[in-house]
Amino acid sequence: MRAVICGANGAMGKLLCQKLGEAVVGRVSADGGNGVPRTFEDLGEVKADVVIDFSHHTAVSAVLAYAKKIGAAAVIGTTGHTAGELDLIHQAAREMPVFFSGNMSLGIAVLCRLAKEAAGYFPDADIEIVETHHNRKVDAPSGTAKMIFSAIQEVRPQAVAHCGRAGEGKRGKDEIGIASLRLGSVVGIHEVVIHTGSQILTLKHEAVSREMFADGAVEAARFMLGKGPGLYNIESTLH
Repeated sequence: MRAVICGANGAMGKLLCQKLGEAVVGRVSADGGNGVPRTFEDLGEVKADVVIDFSHHTAVSAVLAYAKKIGAAAVIGTTGHTAGELDLIHQAAREMPVFFSGNMSLGIAVLCRLAKEAAGYFPDADIEIVETHHNRKVDAPSGTAKMIFSAIQEVRPQAVAHCGRAGEGKRGKDEIGIASLRLGSVVGIHEVVIHTGSQILTLKHEAVSREMFADGAVEAARFMLGKGPGLYNIESTLH
């Protein structure tokens, strides 16, 4: 596998470069540090199987365009995308292989599947999602919390996300609350609480190291080898 890393000077980018070693055939970083090209234009065309992006969601257009140009798959590891950027991702997936996931952890993929299954068993239960991250995270709710909500929505199509509670008003029957906590250096904790009225079921995943996300991105990149056009995510790797 040959990979281009976008955001190569960031924490995740450095981890990926370490893990992939000689498989990294190109690096890009907006800061230009360590002699790394700032843009894909500065890098030039290289022969690669995949472009892995852990830079910033605003770079997604350039990442997709470059991957398409060199005939590579794109693995998008950023979160916080605007509606327009999400539309770009879905459009690109019609013409090229794109892996896009709010979380690169296999454990989160399992959590999403379990949450969906549990919601199906308890169709009338109240469900809340609580996500906790470090105090430097800029987007809320997390991309992972949105993934969990979307998974539950597959069996509860009428569900409505309620992000953060304030003011007056009873909890709506179709609401799924999403609460965001920002504390210290927490890597990531996601909990799904299901209350049936007579019992409470709690599903929880905790990331203890950012290395988990790098491992997931490497597995995602390998998974994408030989894939045709389409939109893939971390749950795709479970099949």
